[in-house]
Amino acid sequence: MERIRYSFPKALQEVHARIVQAGYQCYVVGGAVRSIILQKAPTDWDLATDASPEDLIKLFRTVIPTGIKHGTVTILYKGQKFETTTFRIEGPYSDSRHPDHVHYTKELLEDLKRRDFTINAMAIDPREKLLIDPYGGREDCRNRIIRALGDPFERFKEDALRILRAVRFSAQLGFTIEEQTQKAMKTLAPTLGGVSAERIRDEMEKIMASERPSIGFVLMTETGILSILFPELDACRGIDQKGAHAFDVFTHSILCCDAAPKDNPIVRWAALLHDIGKPLAKAETPEGETIFHRHEQVSAELSGKILRRLRFPVAFERKVTHLVLHHMFHYEDSWSDAAVRRFVRKVGKENLEDLFALREADGWATAGNPPDRKPLTEFRERIARVLSQEAPLSLKDLAVNGNDLSEAGIPKGPAMGTVLEFLLETVLEDPSMNEREKLLTLAKNFYRTRLRV
Repeated sequence: MERIRYSFPKALQEVHARIVQAGYQCYVVGGAVRSIILQKAPTDWDLATDASPEDLIKLFRTVIPTGIKHGTVTILYKGQKFETTTFRIEGPYSDSRHPDHVHYTKELLEDLKRRDFTINAMAIDPREKLLIDPYGGREDCRNRIIRALGDPFERFKEDALRILRAVRFSAQLGFTIEEQTQKAMKTLAPTLGGVSAERIRDEMEKIMASERPSIGFVLMTETGILSILFPELDACRGIDQKGAHAFDVFTHSILCCDAAPKDNPIVRWAALLHDIGKPLAKAETPEGETIFHRHEQVSAELSGKILRRLRFPVAFERKVTHLVLHHMFHYEDSWSDAAVRRFVRKVGKENLEDLFALREADGWATAGNPPDRKPLTEFRERIARVLSQEAPLSLKDLAVNGNDLSEAGIPKGPAMGTVLEFLLETVLEDPSMNEREKLLTLAKNFYRTRLRV
């Protein structure tokens, strides 16, 4: 055991003291231990104890049974959360997903022995400030290595998701995978096909929130994971783009993902998937030039398919695919104000910032150099000026509604929808037309001359 130098938060010390004073053991485990060893500030605190969840519920006023089935509860104390798990021994994993049974134990070392990687099999006694490290996790942390605890083949056979967890830790921490661990990952990568979509999604969300998701995706190609989880993205490897592009579609996509804001998962996923349709859209002109005609439409369709496969919420999928579908806009300063209003209407005012963030990331990943921001800045400023005019942009902004048209003799149904779209196009072109009487006159004339049978 090694004594460490670290000042633990007062709330954690008090939670620890209460558990210990009640006659139980309690240790800091998980990511906080790694952070302390790497001299970084922990972002959350996980505890391990021989107290049962029922014991903890008696000790603290507010305890949430977050994973009580597996011995995990969350203690809320002085505005902080402490995820606390009872020491346990796991039975065999007959389905490569979950242990067949879980038994509580009084031994910390038994609990550490069941963990996936050496860097996760450490604990700290916060009162004595002692590091318990039976498997060399500290050394692997300092050498920036991810190593399976014990036999990597056995660890990954127990739970195939651990293969993707290794990728996630590599992306999050910037660590390399130990040789035998990576060999086992490559051999057993096909077993990820048996892991639930929700568990895959949860790990992918953590990879996508890392500083450089590209580290994870490169590792996925090296281990064969990419072809199993994302065959559409794997198909982008080796698809050259030429022109202004310095990279193939795959490299461009993962660099675009890196360049997107890491705190915006919608833009990050759109960045990763925005060109995923290029392999299917690829064609050659008679002159031998490679083109990807309307690839944004194919990319939007494939993006939706992937996100549905991973069980993302419908609203999330729609936002991502909307950005992918509209990422190929080409603004010119010759556009009229009406053209700008039509663009905003098509994209949606609420999506503008995300779309611009995607375009900026796309620029970064095209040649690997900072893009020329002037055109995008000018377009932003132009949109701001046009929007400041408070001109109508959607049907709800019109000076008339369906009831008004109905009273004017236009029947409800498809015809009314066509009339409303015509009126909106009219006021997008000329906002001064957005007056009730003018629109009713226009509507009646349009219906009588164009739609009435």
